[in-house]
Amino acid sequence: MRRLLLAMVMFGTAAGAQAADMPDFLRGSYPASTPTRNWDGWYVGGQAGESWENTDYSGSLAPLTNGLYANTVLQVPVSQISVLGRVNTQSAGFGAFVGRNYQFSDVVLGVEANYNYVSSLASSNSATSLPIIIPNPGLVFGPNANGSPVISSITSATLQGRAALQIKDEMTFRGRAGWATGDFLPYAFGGLAVGRMNVSRTVSNTLDSTVTYADATTNEFLETQTATDGRTNAFVLGWTAGLGMEYMLWGNVFVRAEWEYVKFMTVKDMAVTQNSARLGLGYKF
Repeated sequence: MRRLLLAMVMFGTAAGAQAADMPDFLRGSYPASTPTRNWDGWYVGGQAGESWENTDYSGSLAPLTNGLYANTVLQVPVSQISVLGRVNTQSAGFGAFVGRNYQFSDVVLGVEANYNYVSSLASSNSATSLPIIIPNPGLVFGPNANGSPVISSITSATLQGRAALQIKDEMTFRGRAGWATGDFLPYAFGGLAVGRMNVSRTVSNTLDSTVTYADATTNEFLETQTATDGRTNAFVLGWTAGLGMEYMLWGNVFVRAEWEYVKFMTVKDMAVTQNSARLGLGYKF
């Protein structure tokens, strides 16, 4: 019995020694996973990318024509003439960012200020409407040279308009939320946007009125009125949201790629939205 027990102990010891020399996958264990990077702290960086702007000019002329024909029967029909529409444009841009991360295990929260220079992001739209007929517009026409009174009048109104908008640069102030996994940090963000813009608009309305008098004679009156409005270096508020991914290259140097959507408040009755795709390089302190 003693010999049997001694043999079993010696066999178990030898088997354990052999198992220690076996590869990890045969022993039923796996290499340790890559530790999550420390993203906590301040960071700065630079970036470059492309921006696509969509501007809706369709409502930009009505306030001008309302001013020209306020409190007249021409105000409503002229303001409803559709002249301008939507315009798309795109431009390259560059900028910088600075922010602060707060890491809680794998969850990373933070705040960031982001600046972009996009002075070539400009568009314009100009068009002339088809004439609309406005019977009996209520304009004041006196009698003709023979003293015959007006019995009817028909007016044709034609609008010619132009509007332009340029985004010179912009800043966003974001809140960020990400999930750290190895060297990667995917994140989502949202916050406030401020854009600096130049905007202008002008409209000319030509009224061609044909007047019929009681003595069956007619007369034609032609009148053109113009109104212009604009702002330079106007600061326009908006909101932003987007997604991104950061990857730690070496040390504390990281690269990022992100998509951002910005919707600005209307400026001079022009509605502006913007999409941007950017690549950046940063350093975490």
